[in-house]
Amino acid sequence: MIAPFGEMITAMATPFFENGEINYEKAAELAAFLVDNGTDGIVVCGTTGESPTLAEEEKKELFSVTVAAVKGKAKILAGTGSNNTIQTIRLTKIAENCGVDGIMLVVPYYNKPPQEGLFRHFSAIAAQTALPVMLYNVPGRTVVNMTAETTLRLAQVSNIVAVKEASGDLEQIARIRAGAPDNFAVYSGDDSMTLPVLAVGGIGVVSVVSHIAGREIKQMISAFKNGDTETAVKTHLKLLPLVKAMFITTSPTPLKGAMNMLGHNLGPVRLPLVELTENQHEEIADVLTGLGYL
Repeated sequence: MIAPFGEMITAMATPFFENGEINYEKAAELAAFLVDNGTDGIVVCGTTGESPTLAEEEKKELFSVTVAAVKGKAKILAGTGSNNTIQTIRLTKIAENCGVDGIMLVVPYYNKPPQEGLFRHFSAIAAQTALPVMLYNVPGRTVVNMTAETTLRLAQVSNIVAVKEASGDLEQIARIRAGAPDNFAVYSGDDSMTLPVLAVGGIGVVSVVSHIAGREIKQMISAFKNGDTETAVKTHLKLLPLVKAMFITTSPTPLKGAMNMLGHNLGPVRLPLVELTENQHEEIADVLTGLGYL
């Protein structure tokens, strides 16, 4: 199976100044840092990038800044998905003109489309771009679960080449892997599920925790694929406290808090997200210290 965007993809956070404006210079620095620490691909303006609070012009600038910073060193996926098919097509074309390497399309949220609606939505967008497309199934945020059957129908579309699966349903993920073409890649959309997804034929992960533990996650994937399951399991178990800490409240709030503790100065989150409580801050600091990052 081919890894169209690499094996370890980081869903990149969007840095803000304290006044809430985007810090584009820091975004370029962060992209370069991620690539230097094992990232094969970067998702720009995904959930971790707080995409629901970003204006179209801000997204366009983030696409351009990231392309300028790491094009040729890592694959750049633009998160252009929304619950509005026409708007998604428009943003996808903008991203393509910015020079990104691929598109990530989340299952439409809030309007709860049926499975046929999902199929037509994604097919319509894919038809309007020459770029390869990664689908993103995350029912915990979108309410709707894209079934294995729908994913397999979409896998027949020539430029839909991958899915980020964050359903948490390992049987569903295995059914996708079993029925998909050899050139259709399955990525874990949950850091805690990376190793189990690899075990049922997944290619890699779209990660949040790789901001902090990129090298370790990359080594875990390599160890598993080289047959060293003992090392892969040890790394997986070692990182579980960090994974848990990064989701003690709505992501990316814990990630930004942790990265700020580590000196990366990514700034605050935008409303309606709010900053960590004092107890949450202490809990994350304890985990980072215990694992030797802080």
